[in-house]
Amino acid sequence: MTGNLYDALLKDLAHASRTFITHPDGSSLTYGGFAEMCARIGGALVAAGLQPGDRVAVQVEKSVTALALYLGTVRAGGIFLPLNTAYTPAEIAYFLGDARPSIFVCDPRKRDMLEPIAQEAGAKVLTLDAQGQGTLPEAAAAAAPLTQTSERGGKEVAAILYTSGTTGRSKGAMLTHDNLLSNALVLVDYWRFTGDDVLIHALPIFHTHGLFVATNVVLAARASMIFLPKFDPDQIMAAMPRATALMGVPTFYTRLLQHPGLNKEATRHMRLFVSGSAPLLAETHREWEARTGHAILERYGMTETNMNTSNPYDGGRVAGTVGFPLPGVDLRVVDPETGDRLETDAIGMIEVRGPNVFSGYWQMPEKTAAEFRKDGFFITGDLGKVDADGYVHIVGRGKDLIISGGYNVYPKEVEMELDALPGVVESAVIGVPHPDFGEGIVAAIVLQPGATLGEGDIARALESRLASYKRPKKIAFVAELPRNTMGKVQKNLLREQFANSFTAAAAE
Repeated sequence: MTGNLYDALLKDLAHASRTFITHPDGSSLTYGGFAEMCARIGGALVAAGLQPGDRVAVQVEKSVTALALYLGTVRAGGIFLPLNTAYTPAEIAYFLGDARPSIFVCDPRKRDMLEPIAQEAGAKVLTLDAQGQGTLPEAAAAAAPLTQTSERGGKEVAAILYTSGTTGRSKGAMLTHDNLLSNALVLVDYWRFTGDDVLIHALPIFHTHGLFVATNVVLAARASMIFLPKFDPDQIMAAMPRATALMGVPTFYTRLLQHPGLNKEATRHMRLFVSGSAPLLAETHREWEARTGHAILERYGMTETNMNTSNPYDGGRVAGTVGFPLPGVDLRVVDPETGDRLETDAIGMIEVRGPNVFSGYWQMPEKTAAEFRKDGFFITGDLGKVDADGYVHIVGRGKDLIISGGYNVYPKEVEMELDALPGVVESAVIGVPHPDFGEGIVAAIVLQPGATLGEGDIARALESRLASYKRPKKIAFVAELPRNTMGKVQKNLLREQFANSFTAAAAE
């Protein structure tokens, strides 16, 4: 067996006749059928010129074929680079220009718009739609399927996921074959997954949660999943009698709590509900347990590290905490300035070390060096504490990162777009509590004297510049931004001022 992640997850086809995916309409795909899809797509990529170590950038809708594209790329020795389907052409241009993929797979409807961008970056364009149709599956049908997995060492990069940077420039986090496999195996054991489990998969697959946590855990456990194209409360409720587990973001649970059919009987067949990618309100945790009899298991991870901590499977799942460090993961809380380890209940910077931690940022060696301590600990940028019982609490983010609906939004990127608008003097973007998205984005804007811009003008201007999840949900015009004596904008004061911006939405 090679160090390739694919071999660890799919080489043993003794389980080939086991069901891997079931669709809402009842149709299904076996492990063997999925492995064949991966082999054919891998063959098509090689025929298109893919060499080991080349990047394959992908912006497509969720489908089984898209999932096979991930594993087919890895098997062929490529580096998989998933991109959010909401990214605009301007954003795609940055990612392709930075990563320089040899192949770019996009939705056929966007080809005319994106092909010039791909050509500029030197990438060949293939297409794939939500129904699994396009030039990629056509090429896969004609290509010779892969019969051998590319020899890749466990320390070599399997995927690059872009995350926000402190300067507003996105950074490509390089995740190795070992990073992804080690985390999947730990989670299978920690969350008690077996071949009898059926996961409801309603997450997107361009994100760590849906692609690496959900999918890799199912594959590593030889389990199966009900594959939903997107989050739909009715479809999830209908799937529960046939399922055992659900992985979601807080938004899933707040919306499911609004479903009239949610009760203990409806969730009787389920054994596990996992939440992550954004903070889960303690109120949601308590209401869910009261309605269903199940305590949601909250965990903590990052694009750069996969999963770091988890509330226990057996034992108290404490609302407002993210549990304990996972086996093999070292976690400490330090003074952000000195790096000295802090005592119990003291708030400081969270740092982690383990086989799950990424190898560095793509083509950014100086940034990589700055984010790691000499003893191998990664500086997460998250502020937190460890209580007397060992539970980890996340209390804030030192980098002002906003997590809205499970997606990372760095304020600087939004502020740069706002500040470039005619009539805008300056802006400050913050995240405040939102009952549905965890955090809602608020933009405080100072206008030039005489400027007549309104909220609608700002919103329309951002439509072609930023993905929908990055756009402010509230725009407030202010006379000036609060500053300290050094001239730095005091975003903590803005958070206090706008803390209740979305309270009315919660009451509706």
